[in-house]
Amino acid sequence: MINPTRINLINLRRRIVIARKGHDILKRKREILVIEFLKLLKQSKESRNALNDMMQQSYKMVTTASTYIGNFDLENVAQYMVEAEPVKIKVRNIMGVKIPQISRTQEKQSLTFSLIPSSLAVDDIRDTFSKATNSIIDIAQREQGLKRLVIEIDKTKRRVNALDYRVIPGMLSQSKYIRMRLEELDRDTFSALKHVKKKLASKGKGA
Repeated sequence: MINPTRINLINLRRRIVIARKGHDILKRKREILVIEFLKLLKQSKESRNALNDMMQQSYKMVTTASTYIGNFDLENVAQYMVEAEPVKIKVRNIMGVKIPQISRTQEKQSLTFSLIPSSLAVDDIRDTFSKATNSIIDIAQREQGLKRLVIEIDKTKRRVNALDYRVIPGMLSQSKYIRMRLEELDRDTFSALKHVKKKLASKGKGA
């Protein structure tokens, strides 16, 4: 238990003020993170639905192109496809949480397609799958952001709860204990002084 002195009481009251301010800041941070999380979650769901539709359309185009140019030529074109394009990653900061922003580089793909024979059907496939790739990257960066936000929301929630149920109540309890002990000491001191005063008064009368 903390030593019941006035300086400790003053320091403790200052710590309580700081803890309450920190509590308010953390609650506000949690609210902002939850808002951002819900916004990203909605966007991610919409992007996933759009991607599903896009992929269905893309595979229909592959079937159509196979009918027009034949499977052999289509497979020949597919050999020139870039399997993995390089991506650029930047970071966006939301209340201390680093959210990745991913974008693709297209120079390599456009050069490859310019060196091979093509057709309108193949060009349509290329454009559709290119859009699908952009959508996949978009979903990937959103879901990475969601994971990081969930972790930070959980950490912030635990800190808020710790301040709510352990730290601040503990300091308030210590403050109350010190205040009661100081009041008790003041009463004892007052009683002792009163007793001394009476003794001095009685000695004065006897003299």
